Amino acid sequence: MSEKSCCVGVGPGYATPLDAFQNGPREKLLYTVTIQPNLDEPHGDYLSTIDVDPESPTYSQIIHRNFTNHKGDELHHSGWNACSSCYYVDKNAKKVSKRDRLVLPALNSDFIYILDVATNPRKPEIIKVIDGNVLKSHNVTAPHTTHCLANGNIMISVMGDAEGYAKGDFILFDADFNCIGTWTKGDKKAICGYDFWYQPYFDVMVASEWGAPNKFRRGWKTEDLNDMTQYGCRLNFYRWSTQTLYQTIDLGKEGITPLEIRFLHDPKRAEGFVGCALYAKVFYFKKKNDSDEFEAKKVIDIPEKVVDTGNGKDEIMGGMISDIIISLDDRFLYVNCWRHGDVRQYDISDPENPKLTGQLFLGGAISSDLPNITVKEDKELSARPAPCFVKGRRLEGGPQMMQLSLDGKRLYVSSSLYSPWDKQFYPEMVSKGGHVVLIDVDIVNGGIKLNENFFVDFANEPYGPSLPHEMRYPGGDCTSDIWLANDA
Repeated sequence: MSEKSCCVGVGPGYATPLDAFQNGPREKLLYTVTIQPNLDEPHGDYLSTIDVDPESPTYSQIIHRNFTNHKGDELHHSGWNACSSCYYVDKNAKKVSKRDRLVLPALNSDFIYILDVATNPRKPEIIKVIDGNVLKSHNVTAPHTTHCLANGNIMISVMGDAEGYAKGDFILFDADFNCIGTWTKGDKKAICGYDFWYQPYFDVMVASEWGAPNKFRRGWKTEDLNDMTQYGCRLNFYRWSTQTLYQTIDLGKEGITPLEIRFLHDPKRAEGFVGCALYAKVFYFKKKNDSDEFEAKKVIDIPEKVVDTGNGKDEIMGGMISDIIISLDDRFLYVNCWRHGDVRQYDISDPENPKLTGQLFLGGAISSDLPNITVKEDKELSARPAPCFVKGRRLEGGPQMMQLSLDGKRLYVSSSLYSPWDKQFYPEMVSKGGHVVLIDVDIVNGGIKLNENFFVDFANEPYGPSLPHEMRYPGGDCTSDIWLANDA
């Protein structure tokens, strides 16, 4: 489905992913979703604006905080009101698309906050609050991923129905953030929802699955996997033009909780990756030749570890891949292991055969200084990794959300996954506060290295230690921008 005609004016983006990669400016601000783990604190969650300009006197510092002043939100992922599809030039256009609004859905309260980031990018402000009852009136809850569409609308994936049971769907808003309704048409619906990415050139959208809000909001429980209608293991493919679900691929046990899903950035390549959290597998999917259907196969298999946490019992510890990201030139794939504690860089020049080119440990649950932890079996490491310190601060928790610079040279990494799970798996991080660190990337030969001069500590925040999650740049980034092909 072509929406090129709807995208008028000089848009906020770049002509192609490579245009952004080669010509995009260095990021100077990092908008970071920040969670207040103390549910009784009335100021609630907030958006932290971090100065990432090395020439600035406030480099590596939080320079502004936008509090929702509402308890129990659990801000999670964010998105823009306009995208890099809006690039085409029409000198007679009556309206020019602007990337001037950041959309912040709240995973637990179902509220959606709209922020003005254009008037003063260093001090964005909330200009509209959409009450959670708006979503419930359409029988959807737990909003997650936000993507702008080329026709000016904004689409947000959802994971639950009004009662909190699993439901895979999407909710639409117009350019003024009036709710239009749900997106999926037809009788066939996805069992679960989570992330999504679209490629209009191939008339396709793909979505992944986490689980039911009633399940994940109470923390991780292994027994919840007994009902795979409430936890996900599938990829769902939709016809973009008709908004109908036409194919579902069951990834099986190894594919439980497929979370972040990415098409390659090149709009004429119908292929991509999804990170499956629980057992730390990455699946590659591609469109079949001469068919609208897709196929998927496992291409990265990170082995589980057998550990004893002090109770004398052997336990299986999966890596917990909670984020993946692809460089704009489609050369490198980055994968985190929130439990094992490492970030990995893979060369995906041959996407069906990723090659590990870099690995860095940033904390995790098996660090060598942790008491009462014994690793009984590790198919990859001969010794437990050392703890990681930056500017004298031990990194608590593990590497979580990632955001890559447009040129691929800098990878920012935060530490919080989802506060109920943070409290369960990394209570020390919750009590001491999370962090954002920076990894320097060798984009020529491959390789990653911790930048010792950058560290954002969320320990001494105005209303107590807090937890940083997802990150965005004002000018777009490697996970929010989707391009239309020139002849789409």
